[in-house]
Amino acid sequence: MPSFVTPQQITLNYQTFGDPKHPALLFSNSLGTNLSMWQPQIEFFQKDFFVIAYDTRGHGASSTATQPFGCAELAQDVIDLLDHLNIQTAYFCGISMGGLTGQWLARYFPERFKKVVVCNTAAKIGQAQAWQERAALVRAQGLQPIAATAASRWFTEAFIEKNSALIKTLSENLAAGSAEGYAQCCEALAHTDLCDEIAKIQIPVLIIAGSADPVTTVADGQFMQQQIHGATLAEIAASHISNIEQPEHFNQLLKGFIV
Repeated sequence: MPSFVTPQQITLNYQTFGDPKHPALLFSNSLGTNLSMWQPQIEFFQKDFFVIAYDTRGHGASSTATQPFGCAELAQDVIDLLDHLNIQTAYFCGISMGGLTGQWLARYFPERFKKVVVCNTAAKIGQAQAWQERAALVRAQGLQPIAATAASRWFTEAFIEKNSALIKTLSENLAAGSAEGYAQCCEALAHTDLCDEIAKIQIPVLIIAGSADPVTTVADGQFMQQQIHGATLAEIAASHISNIEQPEHFNQLLKGFIV
C-alpha cells in the first residue's frame, strides 16, 4: 500500500481506487478499525469516483504520533493527503471518529470539500474521563480487553449472530493494532468538543445515524442537524458501524447525497 510522511511527521497509509479523473471521494475510519472497513463502499463507488481510503494516524499501517494531538491534527492529515494526491476538492465520508474529523474539516476547510457526510458520530463523543480511562487501560493491558467487547458496541446482536467470521476478523484486527495509537486517539476524543463550532459550517452536510447505536445516538445526530444550517439527517437500522451492518442502505444514502 502507498504511504507518505506528512509535514506533521506522520506516515499515513492509504489506498486509491478507480480513475483519478473522476470526482474524489475520501473515507475516514472509526476508532479501532482501518481502511479495510470501507470495502463495501470501495466496491460500490470506485466505478464513478476516485475513491481514497486511509488509516487514521495510530491505526492500521499509519504511524503513531510523538506528541499529543487533537481533532485539528487529525483533520490536517486529511488535507495533507489531498495535497499529496494533488486533489483540490473532494467529497468526504467519515464514521465515528472519522465523522468528528469531517465536522472539523467542514468547519475549517470548506473550500476543500464539495459535500461532507458524517456517520454514527456526534459533536462531542462520550465523556472526557471515560476516554482518559480507556487510554490508560489499553496502555496498561493492550487492546485485547477492548477487542473482546468491541462487537457489542459496533453491531446489533442479530448481526453478530449471523456474521461470526466478519466479527472475528474485525476483532482480531483491533487486537493486533497499536495500543499507543489507539490511546492517543482516545485522548484526542477526550478533548474534542465541537458543539459550539458546527453552527458555523456552511457547506452541505449529510448526517447518518444508527437507530440502534448506543455510542453516538440518533439524538446526537438530531443535535447536529439542528446546529448545522441545511444539514440532512438520515436514520439507518444499524448500530455503530452502519456502513458494514447495512451496506446497501448506507451506499444508497451516500450516493443520493453526493451524486
